[in-house]
Amino acid sequence: MSINTEWFTTFPRHTFNSYSYYLKSLYKQRVYRISVDAGFTCPHRERSINNSGCLYCSDHGSRAPYLGSETDIRSQIDGTILFLKKRYNAHVYILFFQAYSNTNAPPEKLKSIYDFALDCAPFKELIVSTRPDCIDEEKAKLLTSYKDRGLKVWVELGLQSASDDTLIRINRKHTVKDYLNAYALLKKYGISITTHLIFGLPGEGEEEIMKSVEFVADLNPDGIKIHNLHIRKSSPLFKTYLNGEIVLPSAERHRDYVISALEYLPQETVIMRLTCDTPRDDLASPLSFWNKSRFYEEVRKEMEKRNTWQGKKYTGYISG
Repeated sequence: MSINTEWFTTFPRHTFNSYSYYLKSLYKQRVYRISVDAGFTCPHRERSINNSGCLYCSDHGSRAPYLGSETDIRSQIDGTILFLKKRYNAHVYILFFQAYSNTNAPPEKLKSIYDFALDCAPFKELIVSTRPDCIDEEKAKLLTSYKDRGLKVWVELGLQSASDDTLIRINRKHTVKDYLNAYALLKKYGISITTHLIFGLPGEGEEEIMKSVEFVADLNPDGIKIHNLHIRKSSPLFKTYLNGEIVLPSAERHRDYVISALEYLPQETVIMRLTCDTPRDDLASPLSFWNKSRFYEEVRKEMEKRNTWQGKKYTGYISG
């Protein structure tokens, strides 16, 4: 089997296909994502008796902290654009529906919300974050219709682990099969997919983590987001942490997990995230973890030291 090394030679300082590199290569300039909380909820919480979600999830879902208490979509977008223009002279934007499950509504309501937000600014892309059990044929058709506007459409699909036992343990309330069904449906309509994985979940070590990575790699994913498990004070997992029943990977160990994961992922997969961000006032652990910039630099330095790169161990290459 011969490996195409042309990709690697274009990444002399990166060693992996970072999201910033991908965007700059595509648009030839800096691009900024604008996160929006459109007031969606989580079907998992709606189905539960006590409105509880996944063990690691806070009361605010994945809402961007900089949105503060703002709830109006136009105000969120206008305020973020004003800040980005003043600080970075930004003028190219991506619309990102981030908080909770952003396909958790009837298609007609989704269309109204998406259309309104997209009309607020000249966006280049539409990104929608959701759960596998919140995707059906009509929603996939709606999402792909935005490609007719010239938009690139992504769906961020939360898998977290490819182990059904782990998904039960963290109270995820969907199965690996649900993820595969949603993945196949979105691919049927030509929608790009970013898969979310969490490293360090209760009951999982390196072996289980790499099984999830290889499972996702076999699908030749468009993008991936890797999170190190955070214990939020507002999450159900906080009590487990206080009882001493869970130990989180150190920054060094998470770095090693990430490097192993990158080696098994296809070269073309866009690496959108390698660590988790949590507001400091809600973070119980890890408190001594490297900040995002240092973590990325440590990953790159260690990969260069080991003479490794994204896709080095990926087995899906076509012989030639």
